[in-house]
Amino acid sequence: MNDDLHRILIKGGVTSPGELKDIITMLEAAGLSTVFFGSRQDILFPLKDAKEEQLEGISKLNTDIIGNRSYQNIVSSYVSADIFDMTYWLKGSTYLYILEGFDFSPKLKINITDPKQRLVPIFNGNLNFIASDSEDYWYLNIKLPHWKTSAFYPVLIYSWDINIVSKRIEEIHEDIQDVEELFFVMNKHLETNNKTMEKELKIPFQTFPYYEGMNRLGTDSYWLGLYWRNNKYDLRFLKDFCGFCLDNSIGKICVTPWKSFIVKGIKTSSRPELERFLGKRGINVRHSQLEMNWHVPVDDGEALELKKFLVSSFDQNDISTYGLTFGISNEMGNRSHFASVVIEKNSLPTLVKDFDVRPSYNVLYFENFDPNTQNYTTYAQDIDKIELPGLLMELSKMYFDQLGRATDSEKITTKEVVDTKHRVYQCQDCFTVYDEVLGDGVAGIHPGTKFGVLPDTYSCPVCDGPKSNFSETFLLIE
Repeated sequence: MNDDLHRILIKGGVTSPGELKDIITMLEAAGLSTVFFGSRQDILFPLKDAKEEQLEGISKLNTDIIGNRSYQNIVSSYVSADIFDMTYWLKGSTYLYILEGFDFSPKLKINITDPKQRLVPIFNGNLNFIASDSEDYWYLNIKLPHWKTSAFYPVLIYSWDINIVSKRIEEIHEDIQDVEELFFVMNKHLETNNKTMEKELKIPFQTFPYYEGMNRLGTDSYWLGLYWRNNKYDLRFLKDFCGFCLDNSIGKICVTPWKSFIVKGIKTSSRPELERFLGKRGINVRHSQLEMNWHVPVDDGEALELKKFLVSSFDQNDISTYGLTFGISNEMGNRSHFASVVIEKNSLPTLVKDFDVRPSYNVLYFENFDPNTQNYTTYAQDIDKIELPGLLMELSKMYFDQLGRATDSEKITTKEVVDTKHRVYQCQDCFTVYDEVLGDGVAGIHPGTKFGVLPDTYSCPVCDGPKSNFSETFLLIE
């Protein structure tokens, strides 16, 4: 993420149309026309000339602008409540009561989530509160910044104690070395309504949901999800949309970690007006899931271009990625992502940083392609950009091959690039591959035919590009 971006912390990813309209008015006063949504359900924007204090003075609701990156937004799966699978006792109002109880700005990352949903990450915080089967009690998974591994707190936490437990851990965490020491210190200085943990947390596998468009909610209302490809949300549109919500008694707007937003409780009678509102502004509400299941760094043009390249390759090769998620990372070694598959850009060696060198990438995936396993495996290392589409297509096929049956990490083996390179020729327009082993049955070219002996009139079977458009590359094979 661009370190120059300032933030407005939207606690739990939940705001009201009035509050968001107030924020937009403040940002417009700073000369801004667009805003970003962050992966921790916050609002991000560049702030160069205007001073924070001057802008905060414009706000009627005392909105805080955060320039200090040490403060963290609280993440919650309130956005998923009532529209995706959920724990039986957990209601939207439960999240709101818990979030309202936070009377401090945390520096630790706090996640408050339902284990039965997949839209909001469960384990990528420092304090991860996860709903249990016991009403109003939560598991607490902890990974403090100086801990190498995560651990579960030995008891369940009561809903109304989440705030005080979080605040106390904030105060003492720097000197705590493990969960046993933490439990001892917390019991010594804090009285809470804990409950014995009768069984370990087991999180059911969920495919990644489609979260855009107008969708029915109950018998007399709808929910709407909106997504922008480049994560640059037009302030004028957002302001008008807040006005629509206020006029139609819609109380909450929710920011998702996928840099989109969801509105629940749209009355059936309001739907025609909303469709006119969106249609007149040319808003697309049916993007392909090929591009909606990506986690890309905010305000990173290079990462966005890489995503477009890979999505185009999937589309042209008619590859399904339903249920999978992909992430792009510029921080080598950072394992805090919540995507099934991560494309990690390697850092350039110091000796060549001043030269124009093509970047290389590593490809990693979670065990069983489930981020909740918290166990990454390296699939390939030091890969050129042109090789990435083929690798990701292989992983997609592996995902569907193991889907719905018991798997373990041994069924999908790590790829060693140095031993498994296979030469092919790839069209640079549509990325179709000519494999000498297979030939080209459509063009009547027999298996085993070398690319070099193909006639100059040979063309790509997909886009009709000339033979000269093909270039030699290498793919990984089984």
